Amino acid sequence: MTIVSGKNIINKARQNSYAIGAFNTNNLEWTEAILRVAQAQQAPTIIAASMGAVKYMGGFKTVVDLIHDLHDDLNITVPIAIHLDHGDFEAAKAAIAAGFTSVMFDGSSLPIDENLAKTQEIVNLAHAKGISVEAEVGSIGGEEDGIIGGGEIAPIPDAVAMVNTGIDFLAAGIGNIHGPYPDNWKGLHLDHLKNITLAVNEAIGHEMPIVLHGGSGIPDDQIKTAISMGVSKVNVNSEAQLAFHEALREFILADHDLEGKNYDPRKLLATGVKGIESALTERIDVFGNANKA
Repeated sequence: MTIVSGKNIINKARQNSYAIGAFNTNNLEWTEAILRVAQAQQAPTIIAASMGAVKYMGGFKTVVDLIHDLHDDLNITVPIAIHLDHGDFEAAKAAIAAGFTSVMFDGSSLPIDENLAKTQEIVNLAHAKGISVEAEVGSIGGEEDGIIGGGEIAPIPDAVAMVNTGIDFLAAGIGNIHGPYPDNWKGLHLDHLKNITLAVNEAIGHEMPIVLHGGSGIPDDQIKTAISMGVSKVNVNSEAQLAFHEALREFILADHDLEGKNYDPRKLLATGVKGIESALTERIDVFGNANKA
């Protein structure tokens, strides 16, 4: 069994200057694609599920059981973490109870004192079970499960206070957003990332892995620079969704869905799944975590 805590693989990435891809799943096909790519690339990987995906897929336990069963049936030998992405307080507690091995409590929309207090409670619950915790300060731009952020820059005092709760990795807003990036996006605030990293490392006396949300669409050179500055987990969702949609749309517009038994969903969706696999393989190459299992 190679399903592990997110902390296990992210700390190793931080120490060796690469990043772990946290790839969002949406269904069985998506989960299988992520696992196949992780195994083929020998890349430690995080399978992330948002609250919306958990609801769509049937519930927290269903997500955990699906990943465990596919992990076993596909003979996966690389480390895999099961992560709740942008969970609210109740979702984080439900994920801990269901067997997720990593949770993100996103209290970034709350007043900072409430965010810190609830994060501390989640840390206590999760760490008692060996589950890693991610938290956020300075909301990430865009929309995620109804939480809308404008790409705020995380205040350094808030980041320091957050790492003092005992979290395992920190998501901090540095101008990144969820979803496709607009043409007028000015890029990551790498100077602020540097300042946050220095401040939180000094506060806790060791290196704190930083999480980069909104990894889809950020130029590769900026991602690589961010990794060199402490980013150890990069979240990817839209990129795989867009690749799936583009491949499937091309297949249907070319009328291939009308050939033979291509109406069979296993055949119809296969082309989109290949698009997911191609996109994730390319991301792993950028993150530098191939052959790190």
